[in-house]
Amino acid sequence: MEAQEYLLKHSQKLSEEYPGKYVAVVSDRVIAASRSAMVAFKEAKKKFPEGEIAIFYMPTDEETMTLL
Repeated sequence: MEAQEYLLKHSQKLSEEYPGKYVAVVSDRVIAASRSAMVAFKEAKKKFPEGEIAIFYMPTDEETMTLL
């Protein structure tokens, strides 16, 4: 499963677990999470130096309401 597919299938759960954070996803796993995209990426790169890492931001409830 690609990272984007994983995000679409699990977006509700991820947004509940990681509000206001960037998550680093490799295939179908969250590898790292941080308030900084760069920190999440660096942590994931340490664990999976050859993996394709996707970074996604999980908005807070307040941010999601603003978008509506």
